[in-house]
Amino acid sequence: MEEQKRKWRRLSKELSLINNLDDGCLMHIFSFLSPIPDRYNTALVCHGWRFLACHPQLWLRVDRSVKDLSQPGVYPNIEIAVSAARPGDTILVAAGGSHRVSNIKIEKPLCLIGAGESPDDTTLICSRSSDSALEFMSTCKLANLTVRAELGCCLLHRSGRLTIDGCILQCESNPLDHLSYAIISTAGASEVVSSALKTCINSVSVLKTRIEGGAKAVLTSGTLSLQRVRVIYTRASLFFWFEVEGADKNTVQSASVALPIS
Repeated sequence: MEEQKRKWRRLSKELSLINNLDDGCLMHIFSFLSPIPDRYNTALVCHGWRFLACHPQLWLRVDRSVKDLSQPGVYPNIEIAVSAARPGDTILVAAGGSHRVSNIKIEKPLCLIGAGESPDDTTLICSRSSDSALEFMSTCKLANLTVRAELGCCLLHRSGRLTIDGCILQCESNPLDHLSYAIISTAGASEVVSSALKTCINSVSVLKTRIEGGAKAVLTSGTLSLQRVRVIYTRASLFFWFEVEGADKNTVQSASVALPIS
């Protein structure tokens, strides 16, 4: 009992010390936290931390309902937000309604997060005339979003580490659904970045994500292959966990991968 009391006293002292820091210093510390779940959790501590953790300096916002676009960090659509973002920024996509996206190239490290309580609340729709909704050429993360493609693919992975966490990837049912894929990767296992002479490891990580429709969940035309697949069946849907990465010596690489998505 005494040991527990000493721990609480120690913790309260540490909290009082960090609360003595000014807002600018705290916000700088928060900027180093991963958006989900760390920065999100800091907003639950108190009203002061919530104000700082949700400050526009730490999050760019896509909100079609905002009339005054002179607000800092607020953009009418995802394409403009991606163009304005700096490497490492987080873009919070407003819930409600649908956001039209078409072949948006993301060439810098970014995090796109749906602002709703569930991925169903924030939907990105890719039209039939597009190859993909989003095209990734850098290390990025997608979380809490629904991405729907009428034809082609939801996500096109060219290079970098792509993480898809808690999303829904939907391919519309139509006579040409044999041409639809949730994820297409054209990346090789690794590539040398000439400017820095560093090796970039390419991969796709899928965590607790629903995949619906389409001919195959994953199509790879590079040297990556599907590994470590886990599926949880529920009454309404299937949730997937898997990796698409460079094959081990004992792994046979596959040009296309079909998962039990129906």
